[in-house]
Amino acid sequence: AKAIAAKAQSSFIDPQLKAHADYWESELAATGWFAGPEFTAADIMMSFPVEAAAQRAFKRAERPNLDAFLTAIHARPAYQRALEQGGPYSYA
Repeated sequence: AKAIAAKAQSSFIDPQLKAHADYWESELAATGWFAGPEFTAADIMMSFPVEAAAQRAFKRAERPNLDAFLTAIHARPAYQRALEQGGPYSYA
């Protein structure tokens, strides 16, 4: 079972995560947000998949636009309040 999972990871999942991260990186290049020049609900929706991918699919230092996006999300007061109330979360 581990060999099958490893093959699926290397042949499908990892390339898909890279393709998505490439697309996200290019989309954020224009304004730093996903749906225009200002923070929107789209950015809230994208924050979790981007954070999850940052944990397993790419190094933030290699993706400056994704890194800046996550830094901006983490700096928002509502994000800080959510962490205070719910505590940190894990992607396991």
